[in-house]
Amino acid sequence: MSEPHIPAALIQRLRSARRVAVLTGAGISAESGVPTFREAQTGLWARYNPEELATPEAFRRNPQLVWEWYAWRREQVRQTTPNAGHLALVEMERRIAEFTLITQNVDGLHRRAGSHQILELHGNLFRTKCFNENRPVESWPESTDIPPRCPQCGGLLRPDVVWFGEMLPAGVLRAAEHAAATAQILFSVGTSALVYPAADLPLTALTHGATVVEINPQPTPLSPQATFCLTGAAGVILPALVAQTWGLVA
Repeated sequence: MSEPHIPAALIQRLRSARRVAVLTGAGISAESGVPTFREAQTGLWARYNPEELATPEAFRRNPQLVWEWYAWRREQVRQTTPNAGHLALVEMERRIAEFTLITQNVDGLHRRAGSHQILELHGNLFRTKCFNENRPVESWPESTDIPPRCPQCGGLLRPDVVWFGEMLPAGVLRAAEHAAATAQILFSVGTSALVYPAADLPLTALTHGATVVEINPQPTPLSPQATFCLTGAAGVILPALVAQTWGLVA
């Protein structure tokens, strides 16, 4: 397979950049075999709508069903591994003075790949919090309760992900907006550019004079405004970009 063409102007800008932000979406995880939210509703789960599985109201109505759905999704994700796109972002982080990885994904694959400066806009499947008090819970006594109970208040535990109708974590969103506003280059990778407020981040970067690079197999609403559009899979484009910028073996 031929090496993807990376514009020379982009390589030059990336070599000299000190502040880089990357926004990733479901596309980069799909390359690892992680099904999207709706794709995961197969088999036993095919008869449920998202609103029956991923809203606070659904959890109040049937907490066991919602907990078991997310337990099943965690098992799906555990069977996947980070791909070449995830690993290329780890290499990029090592070479950029101020690097921020902003992800809409909840699968934890960026951390497993070795990235450190991560902002998880939509939470993480593998974290748990108290439904009543909205605070992280790392461990709880073994019991037969489904879901388990908060060891502090006795309330139900829930996945630490953002459900439909919920606000994104304010501190994480502020940090993401700051990273976008101060970046010299922002990459939008494998995201539809349709889900807000994440879809605003590349526009924020553009407004502040950044170079915005879209990496996606298909055009999105961002494409006409992006400085560079690299068409293809993240697992192909990102390793080539890193190799050509810093002379590494892809």
